[in-house]
Amino acid sequence: MRAEELREAFSSFWSERGHEVRASASLIPHEPSLLFTVAGMVPFMPYFLGEEVPPTRRMVTIQKCVRAGGKHNDLDDIGRTNRHFTFFEMMGNFSFGDYFKAEAIGWAWEFVTDVLGLERDKLWVTVHVSDDEAAKIWQSAVGVPPERIQRLDKDNWWAAGDVGPCGPCSEIFYDIGSEHGADGGPAHGGEDRFVEIWNLVFMQFAADGTGELTPLEAPGIDTGAGLERILAVLQGVPAAWDIDLFAPLLAEAERICGKTYGADPETDVSMRIFADHARTTAMLISDGVFPSNEDRGYVLRRIIRRAVRHAWVLGVTDVVMPRLVEIVVDVMGGHYTDLVKNRQFIADVVAREEERFRTTLAAGVKILDEATTGLDSGDVAKAVLEGETAFLLHDTHGFPVEVTEEILAERGLRLDREGFEAAMDKQRARARAGRAGGPTFADGRYREILAQFGATHFVRDNATVPDARVLAVFELPQGDEHGTDAHDGDRLVEVFLDRTPFYAESGGQIGDIGTITGADGGIEVRDCTYALAGLHRHVGRVVGEGVDAGSLVTAEIDDERRAAIRRNHTGTHVLHWALREVLGDHVKQAGSLVSPDRLRFDFSHYEGVSRDQLREIEQVANAEIIANGRCRHYETSMSHAQAIGAIAFFGDKYGDIVRVLEAGEHSVELCGGTHVAALGDIGHLRIASESSIGSNMRRIEAITGLATVDRLADAEDTLDSLAEMLNAQPDEIASAVQRRLDETKELRRQVRDLQRAMASSRADELAAAADDGVVIADLGDLERDSLRDLAVSVRDRQGIRAVVLASAPAAGGVALVAAVDPAGDLSAGDLLRDAARTVGGGFGAKGDPPLVVAGGRNPDGIGDALAQARVAALGA
Repeated sequence: MRAEELREAFSSFWSERGHEVRASASLIPHEPSLLFTVAGMVPFMPYFLGEEVPPTRRMVTIQKCVRAGGKHNDLDDIGRTNRHFTFFEMMGNFSFGDYFKAEAIGWAWEFVTDVLGLERDKLWVTVHVSDDEAAKIWQSAVGVPPERIQRLDKDNWWAAGDVGPCGPCSEIFYDIGSEHGADGGPAHGGEDRFVEIWNLVFMQFAADGTGELTPLEAPGIDTGAGLERILAVLQGVPAAWDIDLFAPLLAEAERICGKTYGADPETDVSMRIFADHARTTAMLISDGVFPSNEDRGYVLRRIIRRAVRHAWVLGVTDVVMPRLVEIVVDVMGGHYTDLVKNRQFIADVVAREEERFRTTLAAGVKILDEATTGLDSGDVAKAVLEGETAFLLHDTHGFPVEVTEEILAERGLRLDREGFEAAMDKQRARARAGRAGGPTFADGRYREILAQFGATHFVRDNATVPDARVLAVFELPQGDEHGTDAHDGDRLVEVFLDRTPFYAESGGQIGDIGTITGADGGIEVRDCTYALAGLHRHVGRVVGEGVDAGSLVTAEIDDERRAAIRRNHTGTHVLHWALREVLGDHVKQAGSLVSPDRLRFDFSHYEGVSRDQLREIEQVANAEIIANGRCRHYETSMSHAQAIGAIAFFGDKYGDIVRVLEAGEHSVELCGGTHVAALGDIGHLRIASESSIGSNMRRIEAITGLATVDRLADAEDTLDSLAEMLNAQPDEIASAVQRRLDETKELRRQVRDLQRAMASSRADELAAAADDGVVIADLGDLERDSLRDLAVSVRDRQGIRAVVLASAPAAGGVALVAAVDPAGDLSAGDLLRDAARTVGGGFGAKGDPPLVVAGGRNPDGIGDALAQARVAALGA
């Protein structure tokens, strides 16, 4: 059975048993504690945690997963075991409070034995030590012999965290034969012999963090079945590396290396790393992850570089990753069609990344070779590379510390990791902050409101909602301001209504502000967010007596502010379309902010956007706006939205029913925000700035509507003021400024000539006052260049051994110059060294030049500085 056949068999089996077939979610999870989707159940965490109600009680998925970096990290095991991959496919069937152990166990056995045809006498089962119920079902209902049912402890228990759903697991193992390890079943036998192919997690308890377990009212099932491992069993190969998904990649690796797979164990490891890392790289880039120095992007960069380094070690000088990801697209593109669509872009990204790293690698290895000369791998005390050296490689040359450690390990050496981490403390702190946190239950009071009253009804098209009912009011503690600009003495609360016109912050659009007014008081609403999915939370300052739970109130937003937000939000969609038109379809939204005064749009792009490109983007966007196409904002099914080509954004959460915005003739995107009725309502869109925010990431800020009008009016006022100052018409400003610049340049030349003439005459005067051939003088506010010229002129007079001059130029600071006779016994640097420090400055002269110029910040120290120079020159 090949991969596509297994996927089809699995989906069909569970679909026939009432499971809704779900496509794989993105590798970028919504769970903030995870870098990547690491298991099939990750997209369903809100259902298992009780934060959201599942749309159906049975689902089946084949989920793409990545385990690399953070808590779930298999990176270092890749290529050296038969069981670990950074990218893999997890097949899973899920029950949310529907069927439980008996059905899950029975169906799992039926699929494994009847559909896959695996021999029963080669299958083993494990259960948790406490799970008598599962053991009984396996033995009595399914018929597994008791000697093939083994009990494990920690290996057969799953938990979302210290707090949350948890429960025992039951796993199915396949015995691939005595030639692959010792007997004794999965509990005692060889890991390579007994291959785990199925894991049933029985979600039946809630942990409270103290060790107490409470039975869940609606227990669930989470199944994980590794597609690659099952294929290895079905295709009769000893390792998953030999299945049809990897064979074309390993064949390409052979062509790249010029070596035969299976001939050398260490070369085999490198080839497996090529195959595994190419799959992960292609999948991550297709899902919107780009190589960078932060979070997911850093992990991807490390994966690419790790593969490239293995090619380097094998002597491969050509780029390898583009060739490998092309094979990944050929192998996986039939099922994951986005790979085909993004084929060229993926290849381009990895090619640029590899070419840059190969340059870094060459320089870093050379430095590392020099640094390890003299280290003794046979002596533990002398086999350590200093952490500061690794930090220098990382910080100055961009050489990853993981690569340093891998190279050292290959040479029998190790890194002083503590020394490196001390030097990297700030960067490591940022990384830890980015990965902090973990899955927790939502606040109980929010879930209680949601369970009792249901989701808030958002009245999208009305600025005012009369007779809204207050469901709950919670006092916020002092200091818990939630971005509301609270002042001392303000009483802050969060209010929940059954229906509301307030938009809750999401999708980049900030929350509405306004008022909630009752009979005896109200709330000045300063922000609106989601407490839980679907539950609007109004945060604000109490006015008068405030409002009470159960009362009827009038909720009213600041409609003028909302109108500005609508213009900017719809402008964001038009801008996104224009960016893709001008720069290419690889442009993807990476973040946004929509506020009343501006819009900010972050997007993926591998180089700076030129001025001409920005002008073209602006023109394309405004041409679309002027066409005044209709904006249609409506709800539809996710499948229909995908069929009409609506763009969905990774990082945004979507359910079965989604909102689609058709902004004019071209832009079709999923968006739940608020928007104008027609594009002409946006007004003129003006790009205010474009900048880099990281590797392969750019940011545009823009304005629309009245903000553009105000900006143009300000610009005209500025032009009029300039025209008046220049005594010219506004359209003549450029030429008038150029004339003034030319005049200024000429005047400066004349001033310099005059200063040189004056300096020449003054040089005689200063030379005449020399003390034993040394001239020390304060020249007031003479400019630096003139001071330097004067010093040289004085020094060149007959009998002068040294000159030290100082001034405090009008532009600020201090200028010091020392000039000495090159044939004399005095050093210009020695004359100024202490003097420069006295005025708060220094100089960077190398060697011992006869002329040194120094600067400083403290004009009050000039007198003391010159006195020090005098002592240095004359000894008194």
